[in-house]
Amino acid sequence: MTSDAEIQSALPALSRGNVAVITGGASGIGLAAAKRLAAMGMKLVLADIGGARLDAARQAVAAITGEDTVLAVATDVSKADDLARLAEKTHAAFGPVSLLMNNAGVGNNPGKPWENGEAWKRLIDINFWGVVHGVEAFTPAMLASGKPGLIINSGSKQGITTPPGNLAYNVSKSALKTFTEGLAHALRNEPGAKLAAHLLIPGFTFTGITEGATEKPAAAWTGEQVIDFMLASLISGDFYILCPDNEVKRATDEKRMAWAIGDIIENRPALSRWHPDHKDAFAAFMDR
Repeated sequence: MTSDAEIQSALPALSRGNVAVITGGASGIGLAAAKRLAAMGMKLVLADIGGARLDAARQAVAAITGEDTVLAVATDVSKADDLARLAEKTHAAFGPVSLLMNNAGVGNNPGKPWENGEAWKRLIDINFWGVVHGVEAFTPAMLASGKPGLIINSGSKQGITTPPGNLAYNVSKSALKTFTEGLAHALRNEPGAKLAAHLLIPGFTFTGITEGATEKPAAAWTGEQVIDFMLASLISGDFYILCPDNEVKRATDEKRMAWAIGDIIENRPALSRWHPDHKDAFAAFMDR
């Protein structure tokens, strides 16, 4: 594991005393990030749906960093006004933000493309618009501070290979990938900006939205493993922080992604990886 000193030397945005805001900070990857950054001496703002889970997360982080250096704010990221209020409370309590981690998300499945329109909208409002709202609320002040900063948006491999099973989730994460790519481009072309955006792409991770799991499956990484990998990738300057897990290695992910883009290049049917006429060709491709 990379030492705190090495991380902070390479990534000044994560220096001791700087401020990190994490949405979806009450559990899973978000809480793992908060605990690690707190141990590095950062001030933490945890944003999540209010209640006992957020209170418990604040207490856990406060036990590491101290009561005066952690703030918990009940926030519905689907509401732009909530993110604006979160930014106001953060700046009033701690000042400029150096790290924004837009991590809040839901994984419930609203069903087929022609069903449950309101549930589709709710999922996309959280998973996609929640990130946009975070960027809108915090980026101007992060740029104006003139300090090195990071924006990390939590995506998904499902937003790249789009497997059948939860189309609404795939749509939200596909949109988030495209948005974050464009955000990174805009920031690196902003005069004087010291702010960079990155896309976190977890593998199978045991989190609060891991469906049907009461204990960590053997194939899954923990949130702590994801954060360790994320920090090492940030040091390397990676935009796409493509995480493996205990079952799927990077080489497998790369092949699956190459096949997915090949549907367009080779003019195959949509989602040909799951099409019976292309089953054998896909298996042969993966065996190369």
